[in-house]
Amino acid sequence: MDGRTWIGIDLGTQSVRALAVADDGTVRAAATRPLHSRHPATTDGEVRHEQDPGEWTAAVDAALAEVVAGVDPAAVGGLAVDATSGTVVLTSEDGPLTPGVMYDDARGSPHVERVREVGAEVWDRLGYRVGASWALPTVLALLEEHPGARVRHQTDVVTAHLVGHDVPTDTSTALKTGYDLLADRWPAEVLTALGIDPGALPAVVPSGRTLGGLGRDAAAATGLRPGTPVLAGTTDGCAAQFGAGAVRPGDWNAVLGTTLVLKGVADRLLHDPAGTVYCHRDPQGGWWLPGGASSTGAAVLAQHVEPARFDVHTRALAAGGTGDLPVVYPLAGTGERFPFAAPDAEGFWLDGDRARPLAELAGARGERTAFAALAEGVAFVERLCFEHVAGLGADVSGPRTITGGATRNPWWNQHRADVLGVALHRPDQAEPALGTAMLARAGVAAGDGEPDLVAVAGEMVHVAEVLAPRHDPAIEERYAAFRAALAERGWIGPPGEDT
Repeated sequence: MDGRTWIGIDLGTQSVRALAVADDGTVRAAATRPLHSRHPATTDGEVRHEQDPGEWTAAVDAALAEVVAGVDPAAVGGLAVDATSGTVVLTSEDGPLTPGVMYDDARGSPHVERVREVGAEVWDRLGYRVGASWALPTVLALLEEHPGARVRHQTDVVTAHLVGHDVPTDTSTALKTGYDLLADRWPAEVLTALGIDPGALPAVVPSGRTLGGLGRDAAAATGLRPGTPVLAGTTDGCAAQFGAGAVRPGDWNAVLGTTLVLKGVADRLLHDPAGTVYCHRDPQGGWWLPGGASSTGAAVLAQHVEPARFDVHTRALAAGGTGDLPVVYPLAGTGERFPFAAPDAEGFWLDGDRARPLAELAGARGERTAFAALAEGVAFVERLCFEHVAGLGADVSGPRTITGGATRNPWWNQHRADVLGVALHRPDQAEPALGTAMLARAGVAAGDGEPDLVAVAGEMVHVAEVLAPRHDPAIEERYAAFRAALAERGWIGPPGEDT
C-alpha cells in the first residue's frame, strides 16, 4: 500500500467512528463502535443526558484497532479527534469525577442568566448568546457538587487517553466553555466572578496543533506505532464542514438531516444582534467559521407524511413535477432559532390567505402535495438563512455543498438548487471523521505553523455531482408569499431588510 494514511476519529452521540484515508481522500478502512446514553429522571422536568467517559475511550480503542488492522501502521502520519460541542466532564488527577454531561443536557439552566450577565461584555464582543445547555453554565452546576475539580471536554478525555497524559484542548471545543477567541485566552475575570478557578480549565491551542505522540498503552491497545502524532481536533460540526470541503471564505456547507445546519467561512467575525449565528475560529488564515442551526429540517416530513411512501412520492415528483404547491413554513415543534429567533413560532401552511396548522395539510391537499410543499418549505428556510448571513456581511458567493441524510433524495436535492437559484455540490464522501483526518494531515504538514486546509481539501475532497438550478417563476412567487407571511408575524423584516 503506497502513500500515507491519516485517521480521523468522530465521537457522535450514538457512536464512535474511525476513518483511515489516503492522501487523495480514498477510504482505506473504517470502523464504528456504539455509545450509550443515560437520561436520568429529574423533579424539574429538565433534560439530563449523560455518557460514561470510560466508554468513550474504550470505544475509540476498539474502533482504532479495527481500522489499524486494515492499514499499514507505519504509514499512519497522524490522527485527530472531533466530538460533540459543549460536552464536559469534571476530573481529578485520578480520572473522571462525573459522567460525561452531553451537549443538550439542561442542568445548567438555573445558571445561564448569571453567565450572560457576568460575561456580557465578552459575549457581546464575540457575538455569542450563551445557551442554557452550553458548557459554561453546565460547569457551574457540576462544580456545586465537586468544588475544585478540573474541567475537561469530551475530546480532552480521549486525546489525553491517546497521548498518555493531560493535553490542551482546541479553540473550537473551548468556545461553549467561554473561551475568548479574540483575546485568545480564558476570560479570567469572568470565570473568577462566576466562582470558577481559571486554572481548572485546560490550556488551549489552535485546531491542528500537535498535542504529542501516541502513548505506549494506547499503541498496545490499537496497534498504532508509539509516537504517532496526535493533533488537536475540533467540534463535530466544524469537522463535518471541513470534510465537505467548505474551507475558503465564501464557501458554505448546508447539512440537512433532522434539522438544517449552515456552516461557512468568513474573513471576519460576524456579529448577529439576534444571536442566531455565532462563529468558531478557523485554524487557517485568521478566518472565522460562522454557523447557525434551524429548528426546521427533514424531521417535519415524517410527522405529516408516511415515511414508507417517501420513495413513491419522490419518483412521482421527479417524473411529473410539483404542480401548484401551497406555501408552507415547516416547523416541526414550537420555536425557531435560525435564521430568526422566535421562541413561540409554530409551523403553518397558507390556504389562500388563511393560515392553517400543518396537521391539516395532507388531509386537505393530499399526501404527495404535502410532501413536496414541506420539502420546499425547508428549502425556503435555507434560502432565508443565506439571506440572513449575507445581511450580516458574510460572503455567500463561493461553492455551496450539501450533506446530511436528506441528500439521499435526488428530487429534493434538485428542488433545493431550484429554490436557492445556485448550483449545489454534493461531495462524494463527507463526514466529520474525514474532516478530522484532513486536519491531522494539514497539522502535521504545518508543524508549529498554520494548517493549510485549502490545499488539503483540494486533494482529499471530491464532488460526486453538481446540481444546476432551473428557474421557475412559480417558485419565486411562493417564496415571496412565504417571506411576506413571516414578516406579517414579526419574525423577519420586510423584503430588502435583514431577517
